[in-house]
Amino acid sequence: MHEQLRESLKSSLSSAILILKLVVPFYILADILLYYDLLRPVSFLFSPVTNFLQLPAEAAMAIAAGVLLNLYAAVAFAAPLGLSSYEWTILGVFLGVCHSLPVENSIMKKLGISFTYSTILRVSMAFLTTLPLLFVPPSLFTGKSKGQGIELASYSNLPDLLIQSLTGAAILSLKIIGLITVIIFVMDMIKRTSFIQNYGQRVQTSFSLLTGQLLGITYGAGILFKEAGSGNLQRRDLLFIGTFLMICHSLLEDPLLFVLFGANFWVMVVSRLLMACIVAFLLSRFLSHQEQKEKEKESKTE
Repeated sequence: MHEQLRESLKSSLSSAILILKLVVPFYILADILLYYDLLRPVSFLFSPVTNFLQLPAEAAMAIAAGVLLNLYAAVAFAAPLGLSSYEWTILGVFLGVCHSLPVENSIMKKLGISFTYSTILRVSMAFLTTLPLLFVPPSLFTGKSKGQGIELASYSNLPDLLIQSLTGAAILSLKIIGLITVIIFVMDMIKRTSFIQNYGQRVQTSFSLLTGQLLGITYGAGILFKEAGSGNLQRRDLLFIGTFLMICHSLLEDPLLFVLFGANFWVMVVSRLLMACIVAFLLSRFLSHQEQKEKEKESKTE
Protein backbone atom coordinates (compact mmCIF):
# COMPACT_ATOMS: atom_id res chain seq x y z
CA MET A 1 0.00 0.00 0.00
CA HIS A 2 2.81 2.42 0.90
CA GLU A 3 4.64 1.64 -2.33
CA GLN A 4 1.45 2.17 -4.33
CA LEU A 5 0.83 5.50 -2.61
CA ARG A 6 4.41 6.57 -3.32
CA GLU A 7 4.08 5.73 -7.02
CA SER A 8 0.73 7.48 -7.29
CA LEU A 9 2.10 10.55 -5.54
CA LYS A 10 5.12 10.63 -7.84
CA SER A 11 2.90 10.38 -10.93
CA SER A 12 0.49 13.01 -9.66
CA LEU A 13 3.28 15.46 -8.85
CA SER A 14 4.85 15.16 -12.28
CA SER A 15 1.45 15.63 -13.94
CA ALA A 16 0.50 18.51 -11.64
CA ILE A 17 3.79 20.35 -12.21
CA LEU A 18 3.20 20.32 -15.98
CA ILE A 19 -0.25 21.85 -15.43
CA LEU A 20 0.90 24.38 -12.82
CA LYS A 21 3.54 25.77 -15.18
CA LEU A 22 0.65 26.85 -17.41
CA VAL A 23 -2.13 27.59 -14.92
CA VAL A 24 -0.27 29.74 -12.38
CA PRO A 25 1.18 32.31 -14.85
CA PHE A 26 -2.22 32.72 -16.51
CA TYR A 27 -3.87 33.00 -13.09
CA ILE A 28 -1.65 35.95 -12.20
CA LEU A 29 -1.96 37.44 -15.71
CA ALA A 30 -5.77 37.39 -15.41
CA ASP A 31 -5.58 39.43 -12.20
CA ILE A 32 -3.27 41.95 -13.85
CA LEU A 33 -5.55 42.32 -16.90
CA LEU A 34 -8.54 42.93 -14.65
CA TYR A 35 -6.64 45.34 -12.41
CA TYR A 36 -5.64 47.55 -15.33
CA ASP A 37 -9.02 47.04 -17.10
CA LEU A 38 -7.24 45.83 -20.24
CA LEU A 39 -10.15 43.70 -21.46
CA ARG A 40 -12.41 46.66 -22.21
CA PRO A 41 -10.38 47.92 -25.22
CA VAL A 42 -10.72 44.53 -26.96
CA SER A 43 -14.29 43.71 -25.95
CA PHE A 44 -15.63 45.30 -29.15
CA LEU A 45 -14.13 42.35 -31.05
CA PHE A 46 -16.79 40.15 -29.45
CA SER A 47 -19.73 42.29 -30.57
CA PRO A 48 -20.47 39.96 -33.53
CA VAL A 49 -20.75 37.12 -31.02
CA THR A 50 -23.37 38.95 -28.96
CA ASN A 51 -25.32 39.68 -32.15
CA PHE A 52 -25.26 36.00 -33.13
CA LEU A 53 -26.29 34.88 -29.65
CA GLN A 54 -29.05 37.51 -29.50
CA LEU A 55 -27.56 39.00 -26.34
CA PRO A 56 -27.30 42.69 -25.36
CA ALA A 57 -24.28 44.49 -26.78
CA GLU A 58 -23.05 45.06 -23.22
CA ALA A 59 -22.52 41.30 -22.88
CA ALA A 60 -19.45 41.56 -25.12
CA MET A 61 -17.34 42.34 -22.07
CA ALA A 62 -18.60 39.21 -20.32
CA ILE A 63 -17.84 37.04 -23.34
CA ALA A 64 -14.37 38.56 -23.70
CA ALA A 65 -13.65 37.81 -20.03
CA GLY A 66 -14.95 34.24 -20.34
CA VAL A 67 -13.08 33.39 -23.53
CA LEU A 68 -9.77 34.98 -22.51
CA LEU A 69 -9.84 34.58 -18.70
CA ASN A 70 -12.38 32.42 -16.86
CA LEU A 71 -16.07 31.90 -16.19
CA TYR A 72 -16.07 33.73 -12.87
CA ALA A 73 -14.87 36.91 -14.56
CA ALA A 74 -17.53 36.41 -17.27
CA VAL A 75 -20.34 36.05 -14.71
CA ALA A 76 -19.08 39.07 -12.78
CA PHE A 77 -19.43 41.25 -15.88
CA ALA A 78 -22.77 39.70 -16.94
CA ALA A 79 -24.51 39.81 -13.55
CA PRO A 80 -25.40 43.55 -13.62
CA LEU A 81 -26.95 43.32 -17.12
CA GLY A 82 -30.29 41.91 -15.96
CA LEU A 83 -30.22 38.99 -18.41
CA SER A 84 -33.25 36.72 -18.69
CA SER A 85 -33.20 32.98 -17.94
CA TYR A 86 -33.03 32.32 -21.69
CA GLU A 87 -30.07 34.69 -22.14
CA TRP A 88 -28.19 33.21 -19.18
CA THR A 89 -28.69 29.73 -20.64
CA ILE A 90 -27.40 30.84 -24.05
CA LEU A 91 -24.39 32.48 -22.43
CA GLY A 92 -23.79 29.39 -20.27
CA VAL A 93 -23.81 27.01 -23.22
CA PHE A 94 -21.51 29.18 -25.36
CA LEU A 95 -18.96 29.89 -22.62
CA GLY A 96 -19.24 26.35 -21.28
CA VAL A 97 -17.56 25.18 -24.49
CA CYS A 98 -15.45 28.24 -25.25
CA HIS A 99 -13.79 29.61 -22.10
CA SER A 100 -10.27 30.05 -20.70
CA LEU A 101 -8.85 29.34 -24.15
CA PRO A 102 -5.27 30.52 -23.51
CA VAL A 103 -4.68 28.30 -20.48
CA GLU A 104 -6.80 25.25 -21.36
CA ASN A 105 -5.63 25.10 -24.98
CA SER A 106 -2.04 25.38 -23.76
CA ILE A 107 -2.70 22.32 -21.59
CA MET A 108 -4.03 20.48 -24.62
CA LYS A 109 -0.91 21.47 -26.56
CA LYS A 110 1.23 19.73 -23.94
CA LEU A 111 -0.72 16.58 -24.77
CA GLY A 112 0.17 16.90 -28.44
CA ILE A 113 -3.07 18.55 -29.59
CA SER A 114 -2.21 21.75 -31.44
CA PHE A 115 -3.31 25.12 -30.08
CA THR A 116 -4.82 25.96 -33.47
CA TYR A 117 -6.91 22.77 -33.55
CA SER A 118 -8.14 23.33 -30.00
CA THR A 119 -9.08 26.96 -30.68
CA ILE A 120 -10.90 26.25 -33.95
CA LEU A 121 -12.69 23.27 -32.42
CA ARG A 122 -13.90 25.08 -29.30
CA VAL A 123 -14.95 28.29 -31.06
CA SER A 124 -16.81 26.48 -33.84
CA MET A 125 -18.44 24.01 -31.43
CA ALA A 126 -19.53 26.86 -29.15
CA PHE A 127 -21.47 28.39 -32.04
CA LEU A 128 -22.85 25.05 -33.29
CA THR A 129 -23.91 23.89 -29.81
CA THR A 130 -25.70 27.17 -29.17
CA LEU A 131 -27.31 27.44 -32.61
CA PRO A 132 -30.33 25.10 -32.00
CA LEU A 133 -31.20 27.01 -28.82
CA LEU A 134 -31.59 30.24 -30.77
CA PHE A 135 -34.75 28.79 -32.35
CA VAL A 136 -36.32 27.86 -29.01
CA PRO A 137 -38.95 30.35 -27.75
CA PRO A 138 -37.50 32.35 -24.82
CA SER A 139 -40.85 31.97 -23.03
CA LEU A 140 -39.99 28.33 -22.29
CA PHE A 141 -37.18 29.44 -19.96
CA THR A 142 -38.59 30.49 -16.62
CA GLY A 143 -35.62 30.18 -14.27
CA LYS A 144 -35.12 32.83 -11.61
CA SER A 145 -31.95 34.31 -10.19
CA LYS A 146 -30.95 32.67 -6.90
CA GLY A 147 -27.77 34.52 -6.14
CA GLN A 148 -26.08 37.88 -5.93
CA GLY A 149 -23.63 39.17 -8.48
CA ILE A 150 -20.09 37.88 -8.26
CA GLU A 151 -17.63 40.63 -7.42
CA LEU A 152 -14.17 40.69 -8.91
CA ALA A 153 -11.31 41.04 -6.45
CA SER A 154 -10.22 44.62 -5.86
CA TYR A 155 -6.70 45.69 -4.95
CA SER A 156 -5.39 48.92 -3.48
CA ASN A 157 -2.12 48.83 -5.40
CA LEU A 158 0.08 46.61 -7.57
CA PRO A 159 2.05 45.01 -4.68
CA ASP A 160 -1.25 44.13 -3.00
CA LEU A 161 -2.42 42.55 -6.27
CA LEU A 162 0.74 40.46 -6.60
CA ILE A 163 0.60 39.25 -2.98
CA GLN A 164 -3.06 38.19 -3.20
CA SER A 165 -2.61 36.76 -6.68
CA LEU A 166 0.37 34.66 -5.60
CA THR A 167 -1.59 33.49 -2.55
CA GLY A 168 -4.52 32.50 -4.74
CA ALA A 169 -2.17 30.73 -7.16
CA ALA A 170 -0.60 28.82 -4.26
CA ILE A 171 -4.03 27.69 -3.02
CA LEU A 172 -4.97 26.64 -6.55
CA SER A 173 -1.70 24.70 -6.82
CA LEU A 174 -2.44 22.74 -3.64
CA LYS A 175 -5.94 22.02 -4.90
CA ILE A 176 -4.64 20.73 -8.24
CA ILE A 177 -1.96 18.55 -6.64
CA GLY A 178 -4.39 17.20 -4.04
CA LEU A 179 -7.20 16.30 -6.41
CA ILE A 180 -4.93 14.81 -9.05
CA THR A 181 -3.20 12.71 -6.37
CA VAL A 182 -6.51 11.32 -5.11
CA ILE A 183 -7.80 10.60 -8.62
CA ILE A 184 -4.60 8.89 -9.76
CA PHE A 185 -4.39 6.86 -6.53
CA VAL A 186 -7.98 5.61 -6.97
CA MET A 187 -7.37 4.87 -10.63
CA ASP A 188 -4.18 2.92 -9.87
CA MET A 189 -6.00 0.89 -7.20
CA ILE A 190 -8.76 -0.05 -9.63
CA LYS A 191 -6.28 -0.86 -12.39
CA ARG A 192 -4.47 -3.32 -10.08
CA THR A 193 -7.59 -5.48 -9.55
CA SER A 194 -7.58 -8.75 -11.47
CA PHE A 195 -10.90 -8.04 -13.20
CA ILE A 196 -9.74 -4.72 -14.60
CA GLN A 197 -6.44 -6.07 -15.91
CA ASN A 198 -8.24 -7.28 -19.04
CA TYR A 199 -9.85 -3.90 -19.68
CA GLY A 200 -6.95 -1.55 -18.98
CA GLN A 201 -7.47 0.64 -22.02
CA ARG A 202 -11.12 1.19 -21.16
CA VAL A 203 -10.24 2.13 -17.59
CA GLN A 204 -7.72 4.77 -18.68
CA THR A 205 -10.08 6.29 -21.24
CA SER A 206 -13.07 6.20 -18.89
CA PHE A 207 -11.19 7.83 -15.99
CA SER A 208 -9.87 10.61 -18.21
CA LEU A 209 -13.31 11.31 -19.66
CA LEU A 210 -15.14 11.06 -16.34
CA THR A 211 -12.63 13.26 -14.52
CA GLY A 212 -12.73 15.89 -17.25
CA GLN A 213 -16.52 15.82 -17.46
CA LEU A 214 -17.00 16.29 -13.73
CA LEU A 215 -14.04 18.45 -12.72
CA GLY A 216 -12.77 20.09 -15.91
CA ILE A 217 -9.94 19.98 -18.43
CA THR A 218 -7.23 20.77 -15.90
CA TYR A 219 -7.87 17.68 -13.78
CA GLY A 220 -8.75 15.46 -16.74
CA ALA A 221 -5.47 16.46 -18.36
CA GLY A 222 -3.64 15.45 -15.19
CA ILE A 223 -4.76 11.86 -15.78
CA LEU A 224 -3.92 12.10 -19.48
CA PHE A 225 -0.39 13.34 -18.73
CA LYS A 226 0.15 10.36 -16.47
CA GLU A 227 -1.21 7.79 -18.92
CA ALA A 228 0.50 9.35 -21.95
CA GLY A 229 3.83 9.37 -20.11
CA SER A 230 3.51 5.69 -19.27
CA GLY A 231 2.63 4.83 -22.88
CA ASN A 232 -0.86 3.54 -22.07
CA LEU A 233 -2.58 5.97 -24.45
CA GLN A 234 -1.71 6.43 -28.11
CA ARG A 235 -1.87 9.70 -30.01
CA ARG A 236 -5.22 8.70 -31.48
CA ASP A 237 -6.64 8.08 -28.00
CA LEU A 238 -5.39 11.46 -26.76
CA LEU A 239 -6.93 13.26 -29.74
CA PHE A 240 -10.26 11.48 -29.24
CA ILE A 241 -10.43 12.11 -25.47
CA GLY A 242 -9.12 15.67 -25.80
CA THR A 243 -11.68 16.53 -28.48
CA PHE A 244 -14.53 15.18 -26.37
CA LEU A 245 -13.40 17.00 -23.24
CA MET A 246 -12.91 20.35 -24.98
CA ILE A 247 -16.61 20.33 -25.87
CA CYS A 248 -17.98 18.67 -22.75
CA HIS A 249 -16.12 19.19 -19.46
CA SER A 250 -16.77 20.38 -15.91
CA LEU A 251 -20.47 19.50 -16.05
CA LEU A 252 -21.02 20.31 -12.38
CA GLU A 253 -19.27 23.52 -11.37
CA ASP A 254 -19.55 25.44 -14.64
CA PRO A 255 -23.31 25.02 -15.28
CA LEU A 256 -24.19 25.56 -11.61
CA LEU A 257 -22.45 28.92 -11.74
CA PHE A 258 -24.95 30.05 -14.39
CA VAL A 259 -27.88 28.30 -12.72
CA LEU A 260 -27.48 30.76 -9.84
CA PHE A 261 -28.66 33.47 -12.22
CA GLY A 262 -31.56 31.55 -13.75
CA ALA A 263 -29.98 29.43 -16.49
CA ASN A 264 -31.41 25.98 -17.23
CA PHE A 265 -28.99 23.32 -15.94
CA TRP A 266 -30.23 20.45 -18.09
CA VAL A 267 -30.22 22.43 -21.32
CA MET A 268 -26.59 23.43 -20.73
CA VAL A 269 -25.47 19.89 -19.87
CA VAL A 270 -27.44 17.92 -22.45
CA SER A 271 -26.63 20.24 -25.36
CA ARG A 272 -22.87 20.02 -24.70
CA LEU A 273 -22.94 16.28 -24.02
CA LEU A 274 -24.91 15.60 -27.19
CA MET A 275 -22.59 17.71 -29.34
CA ALA A 276 -19.51 16.05 -27.82
CA CYS A 277 -20.91 12.59 -28.59
CA ILE A 278 -21.69 13.54 -32.20
CA VAL A 279 -18.24 15.06 -32.82
CA ALA A 280 -16.47 12.17 -31.06
CA PHE A 281 -18.40 9.65 -33.17
CA LEU A 282 -17.51 11.44 -36.41
CA LEU A 283 -13.88 11.77 -35.34
CA SER A 284 -13.74 8.08 -34.45
CA ARG A 285 -15.09 7.14 -37.87
CA PHE A 286 -12.62 9.46 -39.58
CA LEU A 287 -9.65 8.09 -37.63
CA SER A 288 -10.73 4.51 -38.33
CA HIS A 289 -11.03 5.31 -42.02
CA GLN A 290 -7.55 6.88 -42.06
CA GLU A 291 -6.14 3.86 -40.23
CA GLN A 292 -7.72 1.51 -42.73
CA LYS A 293 -6.28 3.47 -45.65
CA GLU A 294 -2.80 3.35 -44.11
CA LYS A 295 -3.06 -0.42 -43.66
CA GLU A 296 -4.16 -0.87 -47.26
CA LYS A 297 -1.30 1.33 -48.42
CA GLU A 298 1.21 -0.67 -46.39
CA SER A 299 -0.13 -3.99 -47.71
CA LYS A 300 0.29 -2.79 -51.31
CA THR A 301 3.89 -1.75 -50.76
CA GLU A 302 4.86 -5.16 -49.30
